Amino acid sequence: MVAPHSSVKPSSIIAYFSMEVGLSPEIPTYSGGLGMLAGDTLRAAADMNIPMVGITLLHRKGYFLQRLDAGGNQIEADARWVPEEMLQPLEPRVQVIVGGKTVSVRAWQYTIRGVKGHMVPVYLLDTNLPENDGYSRTLTDHLYGGDLRYRLCQEVILGLGGVAVLRAMGHNDVLAYHMNEGHSALLTLALLEEQSKANQDRNICDDDKEAVRRKCVFTTHTPVPAGHDVFSLELAREIVGGKRLDTLLCTECCLDQTLNMTNLALSLSRYINGVAMYHGEISRTMYPNYPINSITNGVHSATWTSKPFQDLYDRHMPEWRRDNLYLRYAVSVPLDEIRQAHAVAKKDMLDEIQRRTGIALDPSVMTIGFARRATAYKRADLLFSDMERLKNIVSRAGPLQVIFGGKAHPRDDGGKEIIKRVFESSGALKEVLPVVYLEEYDMGLGKILCSGVDLWLNTPQKPHEASGTSGMKAALNGVPSFSVPDGWWIEGHVEGITGWSIGDSWGLNSTSAGESESLYDKLEQVIIPMFYRQPGLFARVMRSAIGLNGSFFNAQRMVSQYLENAYLTG
Repeated sequence: MVAPHSSVKPSSIIAYFSMEVGLSPEIPTYSGGLGMLAGDTLRAAADMNIPMVGITLLHRKGYFLQRLDAGGNQIEADARWVPEEMLQPLEPRVQVIVGGKTVSVRAWQYTIRGVKGHMVPVYLLDTNLPENDGYSRTLTDHLYGGDLRYRLCQEVILGLGGVAVLRAMGHNDVLAYHMNEGHSALLTLALLEEQSKANQDRNICDDDKEAVRRKCVFTTHTPVPAGHDVFSLELAREIVGGKRLDTLLCTECCLDQTLNMTNLALSLSRYINGVAMYHGEISRTMYPNYPINSITNGVHSATWTSKPFQDLYDRHMPEWRRDNLYLRYAVSVPLDEIRQAHAVAKKDMLDEIQRRTGIALDPSVMTIGFARRATAYKRADLLFSDMERLKNIVSRAGPLQVIFGGKAHPRDDGGKEIIKRVFESSGALKEVLPVVYLEEYDMGLGKILCSGVDLWLNTPQKPHEASGTSGMKAALNGVPSFSVPDGWWIEGHVEGITGWSIGDSWGLNSTSAGESESLYDKLEQVIIPMFYRQPGLFARVMRSAIGLNGSFFNAQRMVSQYLENAYLTG
């Protein structure tokens, strides 16, 4: 599982580019799963002694702080943090042409230390410098903020500025440039320009493109066309520059008179992958002209395992942090110890909820968790599609309480309406079923919820869940998933062993009516009765979730696959 340091030349690095990276709860440089995956990738590389460097933007004002009023209306404010207190400033400054203006860029360093002491630096790019004009100083303020112009400017900083910072830091021998989604695809333009300069500034030719292609790896995360960054050629010419746009035009990324960042990354990468087996299949139908592979996501085990379960694993599998495959041996851990560890994690969660909200939930009641980005396809309100049925289930099968969390993008009105519908349902059910929606869902709260609930609910509309990782985090803490079969759950689901599926169809499309019926049937007839009347059997499912899913759906396995299949194959 753990790759030897000697598998990569000591002088080489792997450069991992991502618009967002989840480094710690105190550093708001992420919005959700994409950033969490990036952070977990870098943490796993540090554990595995892999010479990797992360490149992202500083996001001085973060994604946003979320507040929810009594009606569930989301109120946004800038995140507040002080980079100077958490990061190391780096001396070099580089210049990037953005919209015809020279923009200075500096980097701050965050260092990830692995389990054996290996260090992976992360460079966070910053344009808030006195020599820049007012607009340019804001370009590294907001994650996914502003309009298309702002977004393209940011992508110039990330791609072109990121390569320039690598060179300024002395990183010239790069084994692979890994683009985590298309936001960083302009790094290929920087590499093409280096090829041209190395050849006396000749025009870009097929050999140059192939040379760049041999250096690049691309991971696509979005299974719907609307999720990919596309800019008009007019805007691209203004922001990127006419000569540079002409270079891009020769890469076949400019389809339908647009600059498509996904197509740019696809056309100039030697290895391309989706983030789950099923997502790879969908991506091949979307982009049939490219050889798209699959590497299923994983999460960093030590980061997402709660203290009670860390202590449990330390007693029974002391090498689990170094090699996550040891989690397979959880199948021999006594069930009583798993239940005791979960009881502590659940109490910690309920204490935190009471501290935040003043609401005291019952530790003896089955607790369902649902926390992820609030957007329409994730269908956070599917549980409430038949309120009377839900009330009857509680009265016949046993009590429930439900905890929600998640932010809607400031411009996602549909996502905001979902939050309001959960609030409305909470009010209608308050006499029979407590429902709590926690504001400001972040990395820290995510760990608390994934480890403290009894059942992790996931209701995406197929096939929109490229992978998903929250259920993987839950599995590390012995929490079974109850999910629509999409994304990673197609691979992790063993009915009644690692959790349960919502709907028995593994076909392409979701039917909300059929899936809500399945959800209610299994809650009433299988899951709730097992929880209350067969706690030993429920604990076996908890243990299997650790042994089968925790041992596989982790970032060590994922990074090992990237190393063998992508990074070392150039």
